Amino acid sequence: MANQDAPFGYRAIGGMGSSYETQGTSKYQISDNWTNAIFQGDLLMMGDNSATDRAGTTTQMGFVAGAIAAQDGLQCGVFNGCFYNDPTTQKPTWKNYYPGAVNITQGYIDAFVYDNPQQLFEAQAEGSLTQASVGNLIDQGTYVAGSTVNGASKCELSTAVVGSGATGNWRILRITEDPSNNDASSANSNWVIRLNESIYYNNGTLT
Repeated sequence: MANQDAPFGYRAIGGMGSSYETQGTSKYQISDNWTNAIFQGDLLMMGDNSATDRAGTTTQMGFVAGAIAAQDGLQCGVFNGCFYNDPTTQKPTWKNYYPGAVNITQGYIDAFVYDNPQQLFEAQAEGSLTQASVGNLIDQGTYVAGSTVNGASKCELSTAVVGSGATGNWRILRITEDPSNNDASSANSNWVIRLNESIYYNNGTLT
């Protein structure tokens, strides 16, 4: 049966092994008036004043932004929403996506991120993967902006695993148990993955 083609970004589903799992998030900051939207389920990177985000904008040191596949070793986790004081009403505001160009006048733009390097995620593949893909590395696919209606990401995994000796954003663990998207013989199957290029597996330094 063909899989449903309905990408949703990276969905937190549990942890490695039998360890206690809270699916908790940590708080980071989005730079004031940061131009580019970030959607719930988007992969994030830590800015370094050099690397560019998913829209080609140079990132700022100390702030998170949407990641692309090429930013090896800068990924810090997956975005799960943000909180800030609305610059017009000054009301505390929670959004499950950052709409972009929020020019706050007080406080910070707090981003809540699934950053545990042992966190497992589920994601849809752009193309077809097979059981032989398990254990291999794979990059994020071509970035697609998420929905401004529900705030959900539309990111997917790439069409194929990366070659031997190459780097990849994610490690493939297994196919999903979702009966609507577990046909490995068809495109757009869902897979369980773990972040491979987390900054927390990189000796704590930006490269």
